[in-house]
Amino acid sequence: MTTVRAALVQTAWTGDKESMVAAHEEYARQAAAQGAQVVCFQELFHGPYFGITQDAKYYDYAESVPGPTVARFQALAAELGIVMVLPLYEEEQPGVLYNTAAVVDADGRYLGKYRKHHIPHVDRFWEKFYFRPGNLGYPVFDTAVGRIGVYICYDRHFPEGWRALGLAGAEIVFNPNASKPGLSNRLWELEQPTAAAANGYFVAVPNRVGRETGEFGEDAVEFYGSSYVVDPQGNFVGEKGSTSSPELLVRDLDMDMIRKVRTDWQFYRDRRPDSYVDLVRP
Repeated sequence: MTTVRAALVQTAWTGDKESMVAAHEEYARQAAAQGAQVVCFQELFHGPYFGITQDAKYYDYAESVPGPTVARFQALAAELGIVMVLPLYEEEQPGVLYNTAAVVDADGRYLGKYRKHHIPHVDRFWEKFYFRPGNLGYPVFDTAVGRIGVYICYDRHFPEGWRALGLAGAEIVFNPNASKPGLSNRLWELEQPTAAAANGYFVAVPNRVGRETGEFGEDAVEFYGSSYVVDPQGNFVGEKGSTSSPELLVRDLDMDMIRKVRTDWQFYRDRRPDSYVDLVRP
């Protein structure tokens, strides 16, 4: 059996970027100490979730990718021998900003990035104020733990990207989140397990936790944590994370399941892309 030990971090905003980055360095060290081979942080891990408001001061959290924060974690990845998925606020140039995740291999090499495609603009998720839609496609990265893809938060409501990642050979898809109670609760239970089963791969889902009242006061929402991993049959791997507390989740993924599930369910063989033409018309 080929096993990959994966770690997810769900945590609360510390109040400033430097302490938030330092906290995640410590989480990475804890993950490696528990034998994790890959770790993924929550959406926009190095700052607050500023989509709650529309304020240009939060543009200052954006940086180049790769850039200083990626370089910092490249060094840590090489030291610990662990693959890292780093969700960041990216500035390509002034005024051109993306919700991005960088992927770093276990030897510290920067492998590339994914930019969030689907940008919400609803109550306290005012993301179009901050981000352009992603324009780098749906890359899959060859890492020390296998082929991994990334899909970020609101992306998860759109099945097309999940499928694109599967067709590109993804074995584990990380879906970092900043999700709050409300419309998303039931979908949180359904979408990622369904995507895993429909595509025959593992899905790992870290989410923010707690209220960022120090940053946003009464406007702050309560992120519900509940991070989890599901296998290629759509079953939970271990328990879900806490709904209220920071937590490091470490789970063992039986990678042999991918071949077995795809043999049992021939979804890729039985696809009919010739009949889906209308689905991609504007």
